[in-house]
Amino acid sequence: MSGSVSFISAGPGDPDLLTLKGAARLREADVVLYDDLASGAILDLARPDANLVAVGKRAGRPSTKQQHVNRLLVDYAGTGARVVRLKSGDAGIFGRLEEEIETLRAAGIGYEIVPGVTSACVAAARAGIPLTRRHTSRRVQFVTGADVTGELPANLNWAALADPDATTVVYMGRRTFPTLAAKLIEQGLAPSTPALFAESLGRADERLIRTTIAELAEQLARGSAAAAAAVILFGALAGDRS
Repeated sequence: MSGSVSFISAGPGDPDLLTLKGAARLREADVVLYDDLASGAILDLARPDANLVAVGKRAGRPSTKQQHVNRLLVDYAGTGARVVRLKSGDAGIFGRLEEEIETLRAAGIGYEIVPGVTSACVAAARAGIPLTRRHTSRRVQFVTGADVTGELPANLNWAALADPDATTVVYMGRRTFPTLAAKLIEQGLAPSTPALFAESLGRADERLIRTTIAELAEQLARGSAAAAAAVILFGALAGDRS
């Protein structure tokens, strides 16, 4: 008899931000396959006898291949185990969720997706700002700053990203943001557009920097590569302190 897989979105890694359903599934799991950013205190919610398996993928570090993660999901669930795939942030937003559920579908293994708090919402909350405003920021857009090669995607909708009335959130964009910002400025977005850089959200070394897209691009271009996860917000609301 096959087991099942629960995809649990861990948010920024703070157990208090995990959903009640996610916490319940963790306590019930026989096996937990977890990302680096979903480790730490949140794993304390798992059963003491659960099999905890690290399958993290981090830019610039030795990482578990996606094909291996897919194989582990099928192999463990195939034994009848209750498997939790613990992903950081919200698994449905740039979390490579589709590759894993497609593998389970092909193998005939049941699964469920438990949504979580994405880093965009956490960054805004920690900065004390909204993501939308009724008259000035009626649209929120999420974009990845890196394609499968780690470079800035070539087919981005530049007109949409340069919309000053939108709140834009860039995931995995630390290295490519200088190029992204230059293209946005070419498209007419003001260099003084407010930006918020949020790093290590919910952790002891959390860092929030309020700046502009031009200044942030300069800072990131000068800085060395860093392993800490970061998200970038820009648009009128990114500079709000209300």
